[in-house]
Amino acid sequence: MRVLPDYPFRGLRFTHANGLSQHYLDEGAPDAPPVLMLHGNPSWSYYWRRLVLGLRDSYRCIVPDHIGMGLSDKPDDSRYAYTLQSRVDDLDALVDNLIRAGAPERGWTLAVHDWGGMIGMAWACRRPERIARLIVTNTAGFPNPKGRRLPPSLRLGRDSKLGEWLIREHNAFARGAARWGVTRPLQPEVREALLAPYDSPANRIATARFVQDIPLGPGDRAWPLVEATGRELAQFGDRPMFIGWGLRDFVFDRAFLAEWRRRFPGAEAHEYADAGHYVLEDAHERLLPAVRAFLQRTG
Repeated sequence: MRVLPDYPFRGLRFTHANGLSQHYLDEGAPDAPPVLMLHGNPSWSYYWRRLVLGLRDSYRCIVPDHIGMGLSDKPDDSRYAYTLQSRVDDLDALVDNLIRAGAPERGWTLAVHDWGGMIGMAWACRRPERIARLIVTNTAGFPNPKGRRLPPSLRLGRDSKLGEWLIREHNAFARGAARWGVTRPLQPEVREALLAPYDSPANRIATARFVQDIPLGPGDRAWPLVEATGRELAQFGDRPMFIGWGLRDFVFDRAFLAEWRRRFPGAEAHEYADAGHYVLEDAHERLLPAVRAFLQRTG
């Protein structure tokens, strides 16, 4: 792996019961309040780098790479089921291991982005007593508020052999996100860092499987978990919630933001009209101080 700009971290590894190794960051004092940051597809822990750098003096920042992504193992389908349920189970095992090693059982802040929101909120509904605060950025934790409507690029990747071929052979999904997921072009070295883990067709299996696992209705295997999570979200209405949203996101668009605000009318919401899907790339100069102020105020 080449040198990664603004990523001066010493990664750690956790080996799951199935023998697969998951990479994660654990930055900050061990006894500091933990902030768990979950990425989506096709990013990885690199996406959270600025938030880690801005918080690790006062918080313990824990940032996993999902299996098949980032610096984690990238098994084929015979060794790993690339499903939402697997992601939630992996997260539960990792956090349990950290708690056994001395992390607190309660008082966790959960920060989510993209499909990390669905993973994180499904896990939070399994372990609600652990969650103290929520940081929500361009994501979902409930069924698609637009029903079965998806952008054509996602529909192509989800439902066609051509879409899978483009993702696996040409890294189309990760390259497209690095181009169209921001409103101000990424510096070349940052763009390459975001793409670096997905440097071969074999290493792009998770970016394809993530798209193929998007649930739109009862016939999809992830649907029961998504639907149940949506029903159970209301239990977090008494927890402080920060919403930071890039309004120029063509996937997690204003309809998703409106659904979060409908469900959590007391949330502190920050909208960034000039930011896209990768809101931490486009608006980090404003988003990081706002997140830090929220954590200090609600701590």
